[in-house]
Amino acid sequence: MLSDRRRPRLDYAMLVLALALLCTGLIMVYSASAIWADQKLADPFYFVKRQALWGVLGVWAMAFLSRLDYNRLKEWIWPIFAVTVGGLVLALCSDPVANVHRWVRLGPIGLQPSEFAKIVAAIFLAYYLDRRASKLESPWKGFVIPVGFVGILLALIGGGRDLGTPVLMFLVMLIVLFVAGSPGKHLLAAAALAVPAVVYAIASEQYRIKRLLIFLAGGIDSQGQGYQVAQALLAVGSGGWLGKGFGGSKLKLMYLPTPHTDFIFPVLCEEMGLLGALVCLSLFAGLLVRGLRAARLAPNMFGTLLATGLTLSICLQAFINMSMSIGLLPTKGMTLPFISFGGSSLLATLAAVGILLNISRQAQLAMPARSRPD
Repeated sequence: MLSDRRRPRLDYAMLVLALALLCTGLIMVYSASAIWADQKLADPFYFVKRQALWGVLGVWAMAFLSRLDYNRLKEWIWPIFAVTVGGLVLALCSDPVANVHRWVRLGPIGLQPSEFAKIVAAIFLAYYLDRRASKLESPWKGFVIPVGFVGILLALIGGGRDLGTPVLMFLVMLIVLFVAGSPGKHLLAAAALAVPAVVYAIASEQYRIKRLLIFLAGGIDSQGQGYQVAQALLAVGSGGWLGKGFGGSKLKLMYLPTPHTDFIFPVLCEEMGLLGALVCLSLFAGLLVRGLRAARLAPNMFGTLLATGLTLSICLQAFINMSMSIGLLPTKGMTLPFISFGGSSLLATLAAVGILLNISRQAQLAMPARSRPD
C-alpha cells in the first residue's frame, strides 16, 4: 500500500475548473431557458432540472473514470467501437428531431451517440497509433486503417445531417496523428480527402450555402440565415463591461427559438459582460493547459495521445461554439461544453474529464517520488 507521500493525488486544479464550468452551465441554462420553458412548458425549471440530473450522473461517471486505470480502455476498445457504430446507425434510423437524425430514444431518455463518438474516436486513435508506432510510415497501417475507422464514425454522424461534429473530430484526428509522429504527407492526404467531403456536405444543403456566403461576405443577414448571429451580436455588444446582471438578457426573450442551446454564450455575455466572458474563456483555457499537461506527463504514448484527443475535443469545440456565436465562424449547430443545455454532451464531457484525471494520477505514479508535484 502506498504511503500518503507516494499516493498519487487528484489534479484538483482540473477538477475545480470542470466543476466551475458545470456550475456556470447550470446557472446559465436556468437564466437562458426559464422564460421559454415557462411559456412553452409551464415550468421555468424544466431544463435546469434535467441538466442537473445529467450533471449528477456525469459527476458520478467522472469520479468512476478518474479511478479506473485508463490503460484498461485498450482491452474494451473494439466492443466500445461496435456499440458506438450501432448507436449511430440507430440514430440514422430514428425519427428526425428538427430535421436531423442525432438522437436515440430510450423511453423518456434521449441520447446523442455522436457526443460519445468523440471520446471513442480519441480512444481508438490513441490505442491504434500506440500499437503501430513503428508502422506510421506505412501508407496502409499508418494512414488508411486509422483514418478509415474514424472515417466510419464521421460518415455515420454526417449522414444524420450533422456537419459540425465530423469537422471537429477530423481536426482533432489530424492533431493526434501529428503528435503521434505521422508523416506530413499522411496529414496532407487526409486533408485532401476531407475537402471534397465538406464541399459536398455544404453544397447538398441550401441553408449551409447561404450561411457560408453571408459569412464570406462579412455581412449580417438579420432577416434570413444570419438572423441568429445578428441577434447574438446585439446581445454581446449590449452587455458592456459588466453586463446587465443575472436574468437581464433581452436575447432570451423569444428572439431566439432556443437560447439555452447553441447560442447560450451571447446570453452569458449580455448578462455577465466582457468580464464574465473572459472568466468563461479563462476556465476553458485553464482546462486546456491542465489537459495538455496530463498529456505531456503521461507515462506512455497511449496516455499522451488519449489526453491530447480528449482535451482538444472539449476545448476546440468550446472555441468553435464561441467563435460561431459572435460571427467569427460560420453558424453551425454545436453546443458549448458544460454550458449549453444537453444531457449527452454534459455526460460525455464529464466522462472525458474523468479519464483525464486518471491519466494525471497515473503520471504521478510513474514519476520518481522527489519529482512529483505537491
